[in-house]
Amino acid sequence: MRISTELGDITRVDADAIVNASNSSLLGGGGVDGAIHAAAGPRLLEACRELRRTSLPGGLPVGDAVATPGFDLPARWVIHTVGPNRHAGETDPALLASCFARSLDVAAELGARSVAFPAVSAGVYGWAPDDVASVAVRAVRAWSAAPGADDVEDVRFVLFGEPLLAAFTRALAEG
Repeated sequence: MRISTELGDITRVDADAIVNASNSSLLGGGGVDGAIHAAAGPRLLEACRELRRTSLPGGLPVGDAVATPGFDLPARWVIHTVGPNRHAGETDPALLASCFARSLDVAAELGARSVAFPAVSAGVYGWAPDDVASVAVRAVRAWSAAPGADDVEDVRFVLFGEPLLAAFTRALAEG
């Protein structure tokens, strides 16, 4: 698996799947979540409402992931994951690592060969960029070493600011 970092707008990435740093409601929000909902168009919200109506009536749990079509995005799929919120006392790095691993599980189930991640939980959820980067890179590397993980060939961390890019580039170089 190739793992890389880049500065950019995840809503414009040419990948099979992009990961949305969602909230548990799946109904849109701020930051990456709001940008993805806006760029994907109103059918994304409709698909998320359908998930809430059917398979996820209580919302998506922290650390889990679920997919919808990408609709108006370049990506074929959006994989929604809910990161832990430090401000709400969710400080377990295993929950954060689960966001990346479960997103890759879903990507593999979909047949996605390329996946783009944002810095899940590094924004309004209060996690330090260096902590998110370290956990994310370790989780992706651990997932890629598991049997049957060769389906996903390319993982890109697409980051919206220089501090996040620097943190992820450092984490990638350290391992």
